[in-house]
Amino acid sequence: MSTFKKRSFFSQKICRFCAEKTEFIEFHDIKTLKPLISERGKIIPSRISGNCAKHQRQLTKAIKKARNIALLPFAVEY
Repeated sequence: MSTFKKRSFFSQKICRFCAEKTEFIEFHDIKTLKPLISERGKIIPSRISGNCAKHQRQLTKAIKKARNIALLPFAVEY
């Protein structure tokens, strides 16, 4: 039997908002919010997007505000 330790080969994701030193995520900036929503209209979780907890909370609030004023869809049209 081999005594090798299993290694995970995932890379550490870096928060794009921390890298850009963004203070606040604007809800009317659709170009920033659009890639962080799945094709079904769901918010992509931080473990996939790589956002830190602080910016993920801001992102969630911004997406919900944008949905309420009809800048982003709540769901996909069939």
